[in-house]
Amino acid sequence: MKTTSLTLIIALVNVAIPQQIAQDPGIRGPPLQITHLYYDQMPTGIVVTKNGRLFSNYPSGLDSNNTRYQVAELTTNTTETPYPNAEINSPPGGAINYTTYPPSGANYQDYLIGVQSIAVDPLERLWILDTGRALTPNGTLVPATYGGPKLVAVNTTSNTVDQTIVLPTTVAYPDSYINDVRIDLRPNVTASGQGVAYITDSSQQRRNGIIIVDLGTREAWRHLDGTAFVSAESQHLASVWGEQVYFVPGPGEPYTFDPTGADGIGFLDGGDTIVWSVTGGRQLYSIANQYLLNHDADSEVQAQANVKSLGEKGQTDGLMQDTAQHIYAGNAEQNAINIYNSLNSTVTTYIRDPRIGWTALPTDSMWISNQTLYFIENQLWRSPSYYPGTDRRIKPYVLYRVPTADGGSRVAPMMI
Repeated sequence: MKTTSLTLIIALVNVAIPQQIAQDPGIRGPPLQITHLYYDQMPTGIVVTKNGRLFSNYPSGLDSNNTRYQVAELTTNTTETPYPNAEINSPPGGAINYTTYPPSGANYQDYLIGVQSIAVDPLERLWILDTGRALTPNGTLVPATYGGPKLVAVNTTSNTVDQTIVLPTTVAYPDSYINDVRIDLRPNVTASGQGVAYITDSSQQRRNGIIIVDLGTREAWRHLDGTAFVSAESQHLASVWGEQVYFVPGPGEPYTFDPTGADGIGFLDGGDTIVWSVTGGRQLYSIANQYLLNHDADSEVQAQANVKSLGEKGQTDGLMQDTAQHIYAGNAEQNAINIYNSLNSTVTTYIRDPRIGWTALPTDSMWISNQTLYFIENQLWRSPSYYPGTDRRIKPYVLYRVPTADGGSRVAPMMI
């Protein structure tokens, strides 16, 4: 009887006194604006030209269903058209060569095999980074062969290919996964005066490093190979939307910790400083560009000695830089995009929204144009490459946009 009376009293008190219990608001920063809905293939990259044209890429190395095109222009809010044309997106016989054992990536230099990333330079050329690798229908990632891994520059005025740089096997290995690219066109950075490309190798076979390409001579070299600065941390485990993210290496294989190495890359100090991060970790690293551009006999020792850790910035992959000295980095575990401010070395949350998950992880999915930050949410951690090995993604994938912090513009190095 006394217990019943006490319960009744507590119930009456709860009704009489409204409860104010703290909870996570879940939202921060400017509201997300939906720019495009992807109902067909899974995208990873987005770029926007000065005049507002939008392009995305759809790597066959991350989704075996990405077979119709590797690069497309977003023509309406829900449709895409193969770019620069349908032919270059349709390698004869497909992206995989089944006449080799094991099957391998097709070695076509004039066709797109597995495009992981795209970027627009200050001359409005669209740079396409082709891994040369693709997934078989059962989820096996085939090795690349010479001719597949390449950089392709497309003139967005004429919509024609201006230049193709095939990466040699000394820098793009069969088990490399060249992932993200940034272009510096300043004439003083290389002997040719034609600029340089910085490329990350995120290989899940731990062939990680940073590739540097002279866009004039087409000479390419690597730095920081296999070092802790470019490799996934041991037993790194992320959690997105309350789901632990274990990696599935291949069909029938046991799941493990994410081995994805150097992935997102960006500029600080107008291009004089290069920053990058690994997917299998939370650290942000930097190095003065001079140590990557040098490839003399002692250059690797010098490069390793001059890497700096800028601290943790959250679980991320893709990076984007602006002229306010901000580095934008997705933070999947917090449904957020963070900002690293190089002026005071702090990390702050810029945007939070429950719709954000695998943004910029490992999708290299952010771009800045006209003081607007664009980013893709593609639910990659719910693809068959991650535990439990089934496809749990829900279409459409979404391209969002928000204003940049402090009115920052994209860093696009061109002039001294």
